[in-house]
Amino acid sequence: MAIHFHEEDLPSGDLFADGPIAVDTEAMGLQPGRDRLCLVQLSDGNGDEHLVRFGPDSDYAAPNLKALLSDPGRLKLYHFARFDIAIMRAYLGIMAAPVYCTRTASRLVRTYTDRHGLKELVKELLGSDISKQQQSSDWGGPNLSDAQRDYAASDVRFLHRLKEELDRRLEREHRTGLAQACFDFLPARAMLDLAGWDEVDIFAHS
Repeated sequence: MAIHFHEEDLPSGDLFADGPIAVDTEAMGLQPGRDRLCLVQLSDGNGDEHLVRFGPDSDYAAPNLKALLSDPGRLKLYHFARFDIAIMRAYLGIMAAPVYCTRTASRLVRTYTDRHGLKELVKELLGSDISKQQQSSDWGGPNLSDAQRDYAASDVRFLHRLKEELDRRLEREHRTGLAQACFDFLPARAMLDLAGWDEVDIFAHS
């Protein structure tokens, strides 16, 4: 297992095996447009993670990264896809779909709890512990610490295995179709967020 660090884009070449790619992002905050995208993390589930960092003056060109993320034939795995899709749309200008969201799947099958964070999911479903200590650290600084890099990598390290377990539970509870409908809607939900309806349920009666 290794963590590979890149500046501004992925290198050319075949870095990832075929199949789903796990994706996560780190930003200066949770408001796309105000808070810039700092890092994109990726994994094909085979043990290595790739981190792509963007500086404060980046033009976010990143042609190799964009080609991977916008490939309609490759499923992207997220935990809380709504935010990641939106901030990459805002800064990279691409729609990183099709989508699978482990947090959404968790909400559909783990109705016995309100704890749907990645740390709780990994602990219960996979029996592993991950640290969230670096979650609120400064991702825009000139250097990322080893702790920050490991934290960022851990956010994509477990998503393939989580999908396998969550898929089993979705099938058991007869909610696979409902989950897929939710995943299919997430790009539109992200666009609503970017357009100003982030705090409004447009389907509500009032």
